[in-house]
Amino acid sequence: MADTPTSETASAPKPGATARGRRLVSYALLVLAAVVVIDSIAGENGLLALARARHELRTLESTVQAARIENQRMLELARRYREDPATIEELARKDLGLIKPGEKLFIIRDLPAKPGR
Repeated sequence: MADTPTSETASAPKPGATARGRRLVSYALLVLAAVVVIDSIAGENGLLALARARHELRTLESTVQAARIENQRMLELARRYREDPATIEELARKDLGLIKPGEKLFIIRDLPAKPGR
């Protein structure tokens, strides 16, 4: 009968030991929860990273929108250069210095100032 524990040899859990064990488990769970919360806020895929990604997305969307507007403007300008006679004439007058038949060209030059005046 040496194999069966008796009330004298079996140790009963102490009342203070279970309360301390529960307290340790509670603290461990609290620390674990704090680590999870901090990681979800500041971690690699946390809330701060999500906010940065959203800001970058808004910036890129506005850049794309500006590029689309500029593209439309340039397409319209190219169409006008191909098809609109008034635009072609304006371009020829401005860049090439052309004039219409019958127009007179006046060239105005500044005269150097005389030193006595």
